[in-house]
Amino acid sequence: MARSLSGVMLKNILRSAAPSFNFKSSGAVLYRGLDYTTRISGDSDTHEDFRPTDNLQSSGTSLIDLVQQDVKENPVMIYMKGHPDAPRCGFSALAVKVLQQYGVPITSRNILEGSEIKDAVKSFTNWPTFPQIFIKGEFIGGSDIALKMHQDGELKLLLQDIVDNKGKE
Repeated sequence: MARSLSGVMLKNILRSAAPSFNFKSSGAVLYRGLDYTTRISGDSDTHEDFRPTDNLQSSGTSLIDLVQQDVKENPVMIYMKGHPDAPRCGFSALAVKVLQQYGVPITSRNILEGSEIKDAVKSFTNWPTFPQIFIKGEFIGGSDIALKMHQDGELKLLLQDIVDNKGKE
């Protein structure tokens, strides 16, 4: 749908800007004798160097295994839209802001980079929304729950040993 919408928008922009464009049915534009493609990188005829790679597939690691490993190896793990230094939604930004109050290292995965990781996390937790926060291997919930735990003092107690261990490093 997004692809067809962007194609329509491109056609309308180009038509209004210069009447000398010729639109071809293949998704390309002919302008002054040159072909300009509007194909996206997922097309089968995209050069191999520019196709997205799936390192997990070649490693034999499943996405559920990856989520389990993330949660096990990282004291504070958050699956969010964006990254802690550049959240892409208000809920993710709130979760990061709450966790940063404690100065703990935050490990994250951007769920916007692929629907597969997003679906794997959802099935791992049986929780439909993001962000999803894990502390010391335990699923906590989203930003609303983290905020409530912060306000009640529960989050400070839960993160205290992580803060203490960080100071010893």
